[in-house]
Amino acid sequence: MNVDKAVLTFAGFVVLLSLSLGWLVSPYWFLLAAFAGVNMIQASFTGFCPAAIVFKKLGLRSGNAFS
Repeated sequence: MNVDKAVLTFAGFVVLLSLSLGWLVSPYWFLLAAFAGVNMIQASFTGFCPAAIVFKKLGLRSGNAFS
């Protein structure tokens, strides 16, 4: 697995988790999904993604998007 796939998997997990928690626990959890979406948009423009940095430090090989 490379950094790109790990970031997409992590973002999808965060969105699904926040939607589930927003439905079952409190609507405030929907803000986490909004944060994940905003972070994905800014990463597409700037190329800066904190999750990509963490995954690189964990030893995953670079992909095309976050090199």
